[in-house]
Amino acid sequence: MKKKEIPVENLSVKIYDLWAHKWFLLTSGNFNTGEYNTMTVAWGSLGCMWNKPFAQVVVRPSRYTHDFITKYKYFTLCSFSEEQKQTLEYLGSVSGRDEDKISKSGLTPVSANTVETPVFREAELAIECRKIYYDSIKPENFLDPSIEKEYPESDYHTIVFGEIVFVSGVEKYINELK
Repeated sequence: MKKKEIPVENLSVKIYDLWAHKWFLLTSGNFNTGEYNTMTVAWGSLGCMWNKPFAQVVVRPSRYTHDFITKYKYFTLCSFSEEQKQTLEYLGSVSGRDEDKISKSGLTPVSANTVETPVFREAELAIECRKIYYDSIKPENFLDPSIEKEYPESDYHTIVFGEIVFVSGVEKYINELK
């Protein structure tokens, strides 16, 4: 699979499809020290905030990856072909606290281009981010009462914004602007 750098202004994705149906692996930590974890995420956004390209993710405090995303200043998002769907289901349902799920997944962590957090060789799209903001979801601010049903255990997500600092991917994610 041939991947190349994609200037963020040339990144072409179907945002809702990417999050809701294809999913991402969210990874945080340090590849060089071997201290990192990954989890599957299906909620988040991509866009422009504070005049910067950003990726926004949410992580429940109960998740092992939460320890890493609060400790480290970088994270990556990787998207895969449909053939990896079962692998992403596995990585989203098993905790890295309990087993070496990355090794068991068969995916290959590799150095990212600009951040210390790894990306995965098998990814079709890799987005490298530097954390620029975080906060906790506050249930008193829900304007739609149906949102509360997503939190039966009151384990409200931490919201993390990352400035997108590098993107690489396969041809289908490139839109050559004229």
